[in-house]
Amino acid sequence: MTDNAKGFISLIGASDPESADGRARLEVEVDERHLNPAGTVHGGLLATLVDTTMGAAIRSVLDEETPATSQLSLTYLRPGKPGRLLVTAQVSKRGESITVCEADIEQDGKALVHALATFALVEH
Repeated sequence: MTDNAKGFISLIGASDPESADGRARLEVEVDERHLNPAGTVHGGLLATLVDTTMGAAIRSVLDEETPATSQLSLTYLRPGKPGRLLVTAQVSKRGESITVCEADIEQDGKALVHALATFALVEH
């Protein structure tokens, strides 16, 4: 991961996801700065967390390519609140130049978000 990516994820109070074998995991503590005007976890934060965690899952199985998000779809299942979030991601399908990944966010054992994304694999 580049220094810029580490810098960006640190802006939201998270660290890099742990990843291996096409899977990744990220835990983050959310607080009042992560809330929207309705008092729930901002949807943009949740999208950032799944995108970051899915990218880590994909990078764990790549050699020299870099994943670039080309499509991201989130289903928001329930609102989040301040506290710990668990983000998990796994590579679903890998093609020659496109990879599909899925991710979930849970809080207190309940599903908040399910995400599906397509990543283009970019050669260096």
